[in-house]
Amino acid sequence: MIQVNPTPNAEAQPELNSQYDVIVIGGGPAGSTVAALTAEQGHDVLVLERAPFPRFHIGESLIPETYWTLERLGLLDRLKQSAFPKKFSVQFVSDGTKVSAPFYFDDHNPHESSQTWQIVRSDFDQMMLDNAKDKGATCHTSARVLDVIFDDAPLCPETGEPKGRATSVKVQLVNSAGEKETREITAKIIVDATGQSAFLATRLGLKKPDERLQKGTVWSYFKEAVRDEGRDEGATIIMQTEGKQSWFWYIPLPDDVVSVGCTGSMQYMFGNDRGTPEEIFQRELSRCPAMQDRLAPSERVADYLTTRDFSYRSQKAAGPGWMLIGDAFGFIDPVYSSGVFLALKSGELAADAIHDALQANNFSTEELSVWQPKYIEGLEMFRKLVYAFYTPGFSFGMFLKEHPQYRSNLVDLLVGDVFREGVGEIFDAMGEILPPSDRQPVITTT
Repeated sequence: MIQVNPTPNAEAQPELNSQYDVIVIGGGPAGSTVAALTAEQGHDVLVLERAPFPRFHIGESLIPETYWTLERLGLLDRLKQSAFPKKFSVQFVSDGTKVSAPFYFDDHNPHESSQTWQIVRSDFDQMMLDNAKDKGATCHTSARVLDVIFDDAPLCPETGEPKGRATSVKVQLVNSAGEKETREITAKIIVDATGQSAFLATRLGLKKPDERLQKGTVWSYFKEAVRDEGRDEGATIIMQTEGKQSWFWYIPLPDDVVSVGCTGSMQYMFGNDRGTPEEIFQRELSRCPAMQDRLAPSERVADYLTTRDFSYRSQKAAGPGWMLIGDAFGFIDPVYSSGVFLALKSGELAADAIHDALQANNFSTEELSVWQPKYIEGLEMFRKLVYAFYTPGFSFGMFLKEHPQYRSNLVDLLVGDVFREGVGEIFDAMGEILPPSDRQPVITTT
C-alpha cells in the first residue's frame, strides 16, 4: 500500500562533527549515491536530509540503465529479493485507443540489465540511504539546511553570485529529544542534492524554467486495476488521450496498487479555473478509453496530488567548492522515467570527481565540473526525446516506418543508454521536429 505520509523511523540521530570532507544536502537517490560512493573511497561524508525517513516521493519507474550504478552500489541482490514488480518493457497507447506493441528491453539487449523494477520510493530511498550509512556516511534526517556560506570574496557584479568558495552550511537540527539547534558545519565540498527544490541553484538565481515544457500533473494510486499477465504485468504504459492534449502513465506497484497520473500543459490542465484535481483527472480520464478500461474495477487508495511547471535546468552545474546533482541541477519531464536514472548517474559521476578533487586538494570550478559535459550530453538526449513526444503531429511509430534504421537508437534512448556514441543521430533525421538549436547538446559547466 502506498502511504503518502509513511511513519518515520524512530532512529536516534548521530552526533555530528564540526567539519567534513563533503556535505551532501539531500538524502534522495542522487544524494545517497554520491554519499555512498564517496564514503566508500575513504572520505568523511555528511548527508543532511530535511525530511524524516521513510518519506513519500513520486517517481516509481526505473529504466534499465540504472542497473550499472545499482551494481556498483551493491544493491542488485536487495532489489532482486524485493517485492517490487519486475519491469521488462514499456508500451504506448496513442489517441486514447491505439495500442502499440511493447518495447521489450531484452529484445534489444539479452543481458539481465534489461529487466528492471517498479519501485515504491519510500522503500527504495530508505534502502539507498541505509546503503550510504553502511558504506560509512553519516546521515542526519530532520536536518533543515538554512544557508550555504561562502568565503569573503565579493559578489560577481554581473550576476550577483558569490565569487568565492562554498565553505560551510548553516543547518537546523532536531535531536532525538525533539529539540532544535542551529549549527554551522564546514566542508571542503558541498553537494546540492535537494531534488526539485534545487536549494542552491534557487539561492544563486541559476534555476531557469524550460519554456517549451511548462507542464503540470495530477496523479493518485489505485488498487485492483486491470494488469496484464506474465512478463507484461510490470510494464510501464504511456497512454495519450484523444486529441493528444494530455497523457497518462500507468505504473504497477506492489500489493496490487498502480500509480496513475495525467500530464499536460499548465494552461490546458490548470488554467482558467479548470476545476479541482479530481475534476481535472476525471475529465482527462473520460478522453482515454484505454485507461478507463484499466481502472474500471479499481478503488482509489490515496488523495489526488498535483505538481506544476516542473521542467527546468540550472545555468551552471558547479562552482568553487560546490556542485549540483540530480534534480537539483535540472528536471525534464516524467514521460520517459529518466529522473531516478539521472539522479543515480550524476551521483556516481560526481563521486568520482569528488574523490579526484580531494586527492588533488583542488576544489575549483574546473575540477568539480570535469564530469559534467558527459552528463549534460546525456541529459540533452532525454530532453530532445521529450520535445519530440510533445511535438504536434509527430509519431515515433510513423517515424520508424520511414526510418527503420533508427529503431535501435530509439530503444537505446528508452532504456537510458544516452551516453553511447551516435545515439543522437536519430534527432538529425527528425528534421524540423526539433529546431536547429535543439539538435546539438548545450553544455554549460561554468
